[in-house]
Amino acid sequence: MSTALTLTTGSRPDGTRVLTAVGEIDMSNAASFADALGDAVRPDGDPLVVDLTGVEYLDSAGLAALFPHAERIALIAGPLLEPLLTISGLADLTTVKSG
Repeated sequence: MSTALTLTTGSRPDGTRVLTAVGEIDMSNAASFADALGDAVRPDGDPLVVDLTGVEYLDSAGLAALFPHAERIALIAGPLLEPLLTISGLADLTTVKSG
């Protein structure tokens, strides 16, 4: 059974693409998250903003989906995920902003 996760892709008024995740990202839905990232990231465009402020849980499968795109994404995370992104080393590879 898959954990509840809502993924929405859109654009800010300035044209910046945003992927917003709400719910939990774990091994049951990490493939869907990875697919959404792959579809939204543009290899020759501006970085994709990945808004994780609505994510209550992120396990290693979710982290593994983010790492391949670290050079093409910027993350927005709440206080719950910020330490995880730092400890995992992802914060050293991409921008992480508080949200």
